[in-house]
Amino acid sequence: MGTNKMIVVVVALGVMLSAFTVDQRQLALKFQLGKIIRSDFEPGLYFKIPFINNVSKFDKRILTLDSRPEEILTGEKKNVLVDYFVKWRIAEVRDFYRTFGGRESDAEARMAQTIKDSLQSELGDRTIREVVSGEREQIMLTVSNNANEKLKAFGIEVVDVRIKQIELPPKVRESVFLRMSAERERIAKEHRAKGKKESKIIRAKADRKRTEMLAEAKRKADEIRGAGDALATETYAKAYTADTDFYAFYRSLIAYRKAFSDKSDILVLEPDSEFFRYFGKAGK
Repeated sequence: MGTNKMIVVVVALGVMLSAFTVDQRQLALKFQLGKIIRSDFEPGLYFKIPFINNVSKFDKRILTLDSRPEEILTGEKKNVLVDYFVKWRIAEVRDFYRTFGGRESDAEARMAQTIKDSLQSELGDRTIREVVSGEREQIMLTVSNNANEKLKAFGIEVVDVRIKQIELPPKVRESVFLRMSAERERIAKEHRAKGKKESKIIRAKADRKRTEMLAEAKRKADEIRGAGDALATETYAKAYTADTDFYAFYRSLIAYRKAFSDKSDILVLEPDSEFFRYFGKAGK
């Protein structure tokens, strides 16, 4: 019985040492005396020769490199801090192992340097305004494609590169802010000067139009007044020639009315003066 148990234990130990599994989240390499002999494992149960074969497993899923912010020099010779992350995976496990010995930390260090070089290449020809606002999507796409092309030989596939934040280092931020503030102030002054110029032009046109309208109104008023005076003169002339005595009497009545319109009015005249020539003639 003791011998049988020993045999069972040895067999069980041999199975444990020789069997291994690969699940759907893993890539595996099988070695024989340090040499890679197989890498095309599908998920399932496999066997190896103990002490002759050994197996290394790697994560097959998409991994994330969340790097520290990198200082990148822009086309304006200003440094910016670029905070980004990379989505990547092991595409060819043999090349990955041969290059980095299977160490993800070494792979991420190489990846970070490659991404930094690509960012420098892209941002080095752009201004801060272009980097921050209008061209971020294009920059991320280009950096992702370039990094993927360079890292493919190491068994790495770069799935995506995303820029989380771009900001100026503290020592540069204030000087850039002051420069941008001065630029905005210059533009504001230009707009104000342009507005004042246009205001003066509009006001001058309005004053000229007003003067022209007043002159035209005065001209028309003078014409109307002149026509009225001419008509009145003509009417007076016709009335005078029709009955000179009556017209003279009528004019005297108007003069009397105006002269005696106020009870306090006093006139000192000779009784036989021309002004009173119609007084005293009523009984004659």
